[in-house]
Amino acid sequence: MMTKRERKMAQDLIDFKLPRYQDLPNVGLYLEQTTNYLNQCLSPLGDVKLTSSMISNYVKHGLISRPQKKLYQTEQLAELMFIAVAKNVLQLDNLKLAIQIQQQSYDTQTAYDYFCEELENVLRYVFGLQDELAVVGHDHTEQKRMLRNLIMTVSHKVYLDKYFQTLSAGESAVSSPKQSQQ
Repeated sequence: MMTKRERKMAQDLIDFKLPRYQDLPNVGLYLEQTTNYLNQCLSPLGDVKLTSSMISNYVKHGLISRPQKKLYQTEQLAELMFIAVAKNVLQLDNLKLAIQIQQQSYDTQTAYDYFCEELENVLRYVFGLQDELAVVGHDHTEQKRMLRNLIMTVSHKVYLDKYFQTLSAGESAVSSPKQSQQ
């Protein structure tokens, strides 16, 4: 049974669902539109955000391709969605390597849709909204294990951020033993 604090922490994630590849905008978005769109999709995760300068930096470092006529396309949006989540636990070099591994293993649409499903699965588990991790996909590869571990790490960080956020909002950090037994 979830405590009041746990319910409050999980509230934003109960219905959390990232847009699948086919649901991402299929018209080019300018940098500011891209930033706003991504941050809106990721807002339930708390501090998982991108700025326009971060996106420009990812282009400069070759993590994503250059926009065409200053417009970011569906594939770049999918890659940026992954980057926004993974950047919180991976250094830039490892982030670049993770993207290269993905590109060698799966096309962007397949990899992105799997990433979305696995992220939602792990978040529900970490926040106590489901008792077990669901099996996502049918391959059991080293790359998928690495991705699940990455997503687990991100999910636990989101959990901790939300936990401490509820504490700073004025809730007691520890309930007394008498309250726990009642």
